[in-house]
Amino acid sequence: MTNKKKKKKRQFPTAFTVLFIVLILASILTYIVPAGLYEKLEYDAEADVFIKTDHEGNTQTLPATKETLNSLNINMDLEKFTEGGIRKPIAIPDTYKNIEQSPQGLLPTIMSPVEGVMDTVDIMVFVLILGGIIGLINKTGTFDAGIAALSKRTKGKEFLLVIVVYALIALGGTTFGLAEETIALYPILMPIFIASGYDAIICIAAIYMGSSIGTMFSTVNPFSVVIASNAAGISFNEGLLIRIVALILASIITLIYIYRYAKKVKINSRNSLIHDDMDRIEGRFLKDYNPDDVVPFNWRRILILLVFLGAFPLMIWGVSIGGWWFAEMSALFFAVALIIIFLSGLSEKEAVNTFLEGAADLIGVVLIIGVARAINIVMDNGMISDTLLYYTSSIIENMNAGFFAAVQMVLFSILGFFIPSSSGLATLSMPIMAPLADTVGLSRDIVVTAYNWGQGWMAFITPTGLILATLEMVDVTYDKWLKFILPLMGIVGGFSIIMLVLQTII
Repeated sequence: MTNKKKKKKRQFPTAFTVLFIVLILASILTYIVPAGLYEKLEYDAEADVFIKTDHEGNTQTLPATKETLNSLNINMDLEKFTEGGIRKPIAIPDTYKNIEQSPQGLLPTIMSPVEGVMDTVDIMVFVLILGGIIGLINKTGTFDAGIAALSKRTKGKEFLLVIVVYALIALGGTTFGLAEETIALYPILMPIFIASGYDAIICIAAIYMGSSIGTMFSTVNPFSVVIASNAAGISFNEGLLIRIVALILASIITLIYIYRYAKKVKINSRNSLIHDDMDRIEGRFLKDYNPDDVVPFNWRRILILLVFLGAFPLMIWGVSIGGWWFAEMSALFFAVALIIIFLSGLSEKEAVNTFLEGAADLIGVVLIIGVARAINIVMDNGMISDTLLYYTSSIIENMNAGFFAAVQMVLFSILGFFIPSSSGLATLSMPIMAPLADTVGLSRDIVVTAYNWGQGWMAFITPTGLILATLEMVDVTYDKWLKFILPLMGIVGGFSIIMLVLQTII
């Protein structure tokens, strides 16, 4: 009798391995891509002056006047700075200069994940507190009761849940850049989607693509389109109508794509791209859920759910109007955790241990956030971001108008990989890129649109963004997500280029 060795099934690398591969590639780029910098200009509101920083880091104080801006070839209104529209340093046109190479060797590359963790500690605290709250709510049976009630109400019309979740998140994305905050939604919605007969990819698509399409086709998002318009020297109202139309059409395309996949999964679960992983995922998100033995919604569970869900409108208000960021959001959810502990009926020891266990479940997620930041640290320290901007701006000079718009979107996608911050890319690139529209007889709002759509399009897959942290949250591998999203990415990319060319004609 011969023993046949079973072939070991090849597994796609974990999110950490993917990030470390990208980190090494970024480090190699700092040896290959010439280092270079633009001079930068920043407004000091307290002193009411401009501060100009040269290539060696030397600073010079200049009067905060329109004449200063004109002398530096910065074609924008002074009020964009004085009224707080532009708060970050902007690149000064025609000042790019090659500087001494700053390659990031072994030690800086190894240090960068540590620096990345330190740089993103505010996001990490938010995620860990959220994990603790989810653990507490699960322990009280509140989610189980909520899943059962919602499943009963959506029986036969489950896709309505996808539409509602997608629409609300896309609305947040297009108005105030709802993105990192959506991490809070996965532990809540995953059990509901799975109990409704969907797989984890549909849950990711509803949340992540709602955020991605919303932020990609931003209409009044102050962290992207408004800052970019200010830095381009125009009003964000320019090009607004076509951005609204594009948002609606792109959302319809995305929802149809998700529906077609969801329908296949509902018909036969084997059609799921993650069919082999669903037992493990269901065990994680529905480990205590039994549809035949569901706990009732008593006053305690109703109060816990109301307190938890009530934090989200308050968070949205804080981020969009109150000037909040992760410190304030963490404080809000920490207060929610304390209230839930009080309402839970658990003993002090049991409540604290449950909170800590819930936070521990998300350790992998927070470390991925830190490692992703390390990639940007390596490129920033290698002084290659400005060089990439210089080369890309050189490519599109004096192009045909329609081709100019389409190529700009592609180039902004590439820049978006290296500079994932929407406001950072806007303030760095717009003073350089926007004037190029003048040379081909186009309105500058087309450059703003190309920036917004290009960076947002790359966010569907870029490891330096949120996607790997999201996938770690729901226990799905990167290759499975790529199989799902790449066809849609191609469709949305083609649609965006067509809309950009139409904008040049209009």
